[in-house]
Parts: sequence; structure tokens; C-alpha cells
Amino acid sequence: MSDERTIQQVLAKYVRGADRRDGAAVAELFTDDGKVEIFYSNSGNPEPMGEIVGPGPIATAVSQMMRPHPPGGWSHHTTHDPIIEVIGDRATLDAQFIVFSVQAKEKPEGGWPADALGVQGSVTPIESGYYRPILHRVGGGWKIQTLRIVMDMPIAFPRH
Repeated sequence: MSDERTIQQVLAKYVRGADRRDGAAVAELFTDDGKVEIFYSNSGNPEPMGEIVGPGPIATAVSQMMRPHPPGGWSHHTTHDPIIEVIGDRATLDAQFIVFSVQAKEKPEGGWPADALGVQGSVTPIESGYYRPILHRVGGGWKIQTLRIVMDMPIAFPRH
């Protein structure tokens, strides 16, 4: 498999791990000194919103700081139009993303009404922006050293 395709799969594994709230799976994609930097795009004037450093804190953030899915609910990250540049053992990726909230309707106790047809629930876009990881070749594979997430909208973080 080409470096470009392998790098694209690292991002695919990241978004699937985030959807599952599987912090351990996400943390494995990072180097030992890996970090996540979160920005609000702010009309082209990026505003830092937060930073998470190290696989342990990254795992905790995905598993415990991301909102749990409600019953019948799920998040679905999609990535689009990746631009990948490989220079030796370093690579950059720039991909657009959209996160959808998926919410199934609960099946009525007596079954669906006679006039019910098709999918029962909703899919709503809730986040968008860019994933811009910097990756390093480690042990023959690729790992994220820095993941820059540039959000199109600001984020409120929980207060402690």
C-alpha cells in the first residue's frame, strides 16, 4: 500500500475511534509525544481553543470528555478531499470533515405504524472543519505527531 493510502487510513481509524468513543484505539494512532491542538477558524484568524498532550490524556479526552451517545444515537464523522504530502519520514494531511448526529426513533411497542416507511430517525450535521495532522513514520508505519483540528464554529469545553 502506498504511503498516501496508509496515511489516509490513519485518519479513517481516528474518526472511527472517535465515533466509538474508543480512547485507547485513538491514542494508539499517536506518537509517544503526540498532541491534539484545537482551533476555531474565526473567519481565517485561527483562535486556539485547547491542547491535549500525550496518548494517555488523548485517550481520556476521547473516552470521557466527548459527550456519550444517547440511546439509539451515534456520531458519524466523514472526511473529504484529503491533500497528502510525504517528505521522507514526515507527512502532512489536510482533510475537510463533517460530523453528523444520528438518532434512531424508538420502535413503538406495537411495531411501526402501517404508514411508516423507510428510515426511522434523523441525521443532522453538528460539526465541520479541517483535520490537519502532521505524521511521522514510526517502525514502518505512520503515527500522528500533531493533530490540528480547525473547527468552523467555536466549542464550549466543560468547566471543572
